[in-house]
Amino acid sequence: MLVIGELINGMFKNVQEAIEKKDKAAIQGLARKQIEQGADMLDVNTGPYVKFPKDIMKWLVDSIQEVTDKTLVLDSTKSDVIEEGLKIVKSRAMINSTNADDEKLNSIIPLVKKYNTMLIGLTMDKKGIPRDRNARLEHAAKIITTCESAGIDIKDIYIDPIILPVNVAQQQAIEVLESIRELKAICDPPPKTVVGLSNISQGTNKRSIINTCFLVMAMANGLSAAILDPLDKQLMDFAITADLLLNKNIYCDSFLDAYRKRK
Repeated sequence: MLVIGELINGMFKNVQEAIEKKDKAAIQGLARKQIEQGADMLDVNTGPYVKFPKDIMKWLVDSIQEVTDKTLVLDSTKSDVIEEGLKIVKSRAMINSTNADDEKLNSIIPLVKKYNTMLIGLTMDKKGIPRDRNARLEHAAKIITTCESAGIDIKDIYIDPIILPVNVAQQQAIEVLESIRELKAICDPPPKTVVGLSNISQGTNKRSIINTCFLVMAMANGLSAAILDPLDKQLMDFAITADLLLNKNIYCDSFLDAYRKRK
């Protein structure tokens, strides 16, 4: 499974403080730590509170690229902020994200084409997040067909069925698991799937357990990638073991260490 490290995000207090102080070492430390623990890509989000998000996105990208050439997932609700990062990325990037709304698709697809990026598509529109799998699949189909019409390879599209917090929307966990499974039959080849894992445990007091359990269930249903905290050792150990049991890695007695050394 593809692991996208979630920790360089201005929503987190430590990152917000690092941004305010322009503490490059703190950002670079987060990048290194996530990669050391198995992150394949790094999500980069300025957060909603910065005054000059385009400048901060450039600063974050520059800072991270001084210590790694891992793929960066540029994460913002504003396409112009994403583009500031795309202008200077050295490796092929991923955009996080578009949704099924025409206005959003029309602002993001040209960036995907111009900068040859991968793309995360959220199964929602202006009306919000749907409550059932059928509506999620409809949104996914629209994103996929619109992207394909624009010449974007489906292999570069990751569909996010959007998991909601279990403490306020418990039934949604089942809907998302079903969506992940059914998305595999939506087209040929099927799109990849991704979730923002930490959303499911938002507001709960057993976050690691809930995240870990849902991740393993989602992987068993065909999940391709997750945006998560790679510093949560239990979470990563279970993810590595799930990949092993799904026959994606070869068993050896030291398979946990072997996986991390390979990364």
